[in-house]
Amino acid sequence: MHNKLDVMGWSRFWLARFAFVRSLVSFWNLLAHRLVWPYVELLIRLWIARLFFSFGVQELMHWTATLQVADEQNPFPLLAPTVSAYLSAGADSICAILLALGFMTRYASLPLLILAAITQFRFEPFDTQLFWIALFCWYVIHGAGPISLDHLLRRGLADSAIPLIPAAIRLSQWLRSTATPWYLMTLRLWLAVALIVAASADLRPWLGTSAERWLPLDVATRVPTIGALMGGITLILGAGTRQVALLLLLGLFAYSVADPRLSDSIYLLMLLAILATHGGGALAIDVLAKRWQSRHFSTPSAMELASRNWPRVVIVGAGFGGLRCAQALRDANVKVTLIDRNNFHLFQPLLYQVATAALSPGDIAVPTRQIFRDAPATKLLLSTVTGIDTQKRLVLTERREIPYDYLVLATGATHSYFGKDEWACHAPGLKYVEDALDLRGRILTAFERAEESIDQSEKAALLTFLIVGGGPTGVELAGAIAELARFGLNQDFRTFDPAHARIILVHAGPRLLPSFSERLSRIAQRELTKLGVEVRLESRVNHIDERGVGFGDERIEARTVLWAAGVTASPAAMWLKAPSDPAGRIVVGEDLRVPGMSNVFAVGDTVASNAWNGQPVPGLAPAAKQGGAYVAKQIRALIDGRASLPPFRYRHLGSLATIGRKAAVADFGAFKLWGAPAWWLWGVVHIGFMLGVRNRVATLLNWFWSYIKFGGGIRLITGPRLTGNAVAEGKEPRDADSLHGDAGRH
Repeated sequence: MHNKLDVMGWSRFWLARFAFVRSLVSFWNLLAHRLVWPYVELLIRLWIARLFFSFGVQELMHWTATLQVADEQNPFPLLAPTVSAYLSAGADSICAILLALGFMTRYASLPLLILAAITQFRFEPFDTQLFWIALFCWYVIHGAGPISLDHLLRRGLADSAIPLIPAAIRLSQWLRSTATPWYLMTLRLWLAVALIVAASADLRPWLGTSAERWLPLDVATRVPTIGALMGGITLILGAGTRQVALLLLLGLFAYSVADPRLSDSIYLLMLLAILATHGGGALAIDVLAKRWQSRHFSTPSAMELASRNWPRVVIVGAGFGGLRCAQALRDANVKVTLIDRNNFHLFQPLLYQVATAALSPGDIAVPTRQIFRDAPATKLLLSTVTGIDTQKRLVLTERREIPYDYLVLATGATHSYFGKDEWACHAPGLKYVEDALDLRGRILTAFERAEESIDQSEKAALLTFLIVGGGPTGVELAGAIAELARFGLNQDFRTFDPAHARIILVHAGPRLLPSFSERLSRIAQRELTKLGVEVRLESRVNHIDERGVGFGDERIEARTVLWAAGVTASPAAMWLKAPSDPAGRIVVGEDLRVPGMSNVFAVGDTVASNAWNGQPVPGLAPAAKQGGAYVAKQIRALIDGRASLPPFRYRHLGSLATIGRKAAVADFGAFKLWGAPAWWLWGVVHIGFMLGVRNRVATLLNWFWSYIKFGGGIRLITGPRLTGNAVAEGKEPRDADSLHGDAGRH
């Protein structure tokens, strides 16, 4: 009996170790394919395109020498040397441009592959040319990566009515799925033989001079002997191909950095990156191990996971905090239910650009189901939460009751009018896509009404835009509206000059951007003034109606008033009957738990926490993300029976706010930026934090076009027709009780 228990214990021990290794391998595959490879592949393609484009330009600039080379080494003997020279120079130039764009990548790579192969095996052999042949073969077989025009257009072209195009797309897909494993196997064996021959001086004479044409021995000899020998043997077997290729890549990279003369080793690094990402292809030990794994550890379906008795985690809100928590739990032994009133995740920091016609809503939103396609244990519900029964552990929605073992509230915040809720219909805020489209309609309609108005006082009121609140949202809105009027609409109207529009930013405090340093606040105010924005500080609004705004004894006639002055939390605290601060945020403990509820957590704008070195955590996207990741770790620890994590500590990554074209401020504590450098940094950060390649590319293209054209954008008036500041009949302010998804800025 004792021996039987020992055997069972050892079996569980090794199964646990195998499961751990398997999870690490799965994590690397996910990291390599989805996060690293798209950018590595783009860099490879751009490097090759730059090189061959320069070849084409040099051939055209030194045409006499090109003709002489073509006469001596004509790649196409059946053609005249002049024709061959034109074909060579044209292929180098045109195919390089197509490669850089990732458009018709297979057809662009094929001519370059043929030219490189002819030169290598008929005329002058050298290692770099062998690497070109291998890389062009990869692109002919596999095509371009995710960041390419081919990838963006593939699905649409496959269903198009253009003759032969759908058949060509199907052929390319068949070629990729069928030939890629055999290409990877050939590449693996080719590099393995080169490494082993380079490591063994006795093998090189045995192979003869033909090895010089078929194997890149000069570059392979730069890999340390023991590394080349061990790497070659493991690559031949196809055992741990990804890991071995990664180790060789890192070692050769470090060696190349130490010795700049070895810069041409970059092509070997490219091929090792392909193996490190895609594996060793057919007839490899890795493949046999994967088949054995799938037979004994097959991935369960969503129906099978639903039947398992795993702990149930319900997350309310698919904003920054809720989404990060769900992502961090996707590989845990829990059943996650993510509830949100929208079927998309909204990138709120760029919402003001939708409101000012710079971007479309689709550029800053990603369907939530798309994010969790490969997470069968995560269920998404499109619903509105109406309450929570903590005694029965139920989340109450408009249609059903959802049981939970652990609850995470990431319900965000909505506009706060400081007790003057009647202002909401006259001064809408900016928190949701619907708000942005409403604001865009109001702003553009004001210009259209001013065009037809013959009353000069009414025209002036229509062309007055007043923003209440001098925080980041108010500053960005004011700057964006000023740029829209002065650059985007400057030639669109005939009865007035849009540049004369009056943009007023009203703030109750002594300076703009109170969360930034005083110096950056002054710089922001100066940049806004340059754009023509009137900044009114220490001015508290006491009245708003459909015709204007009053503060103190002064009144300004403005038909478009926008609210950016304050927020209030969702009703989550009322649902839980939990302690809250004056803004309605739940006062949570150090571990982000709701007091008195060991299985209920809250993150993002829903909570009030002093986890920033004793100061309140700001309502920023990084704060919500950090909170979501922390709560996921805390839930894992509770499920596994481990000790609780240390208290949550917010790590401030800095604050950014853009003012206008090449004008922004960035506050990183001791390090501060402003002007053009901060503006470029702001753009890079926001592109980097967006989800989805399509969203990043679309936003980047829109920004580039606006930068070149000094305006442009999506200037469409949609939805109910608005007259001045009046809300269309039947349109009500958004109900805060239906709010899901935490807010946040970068």
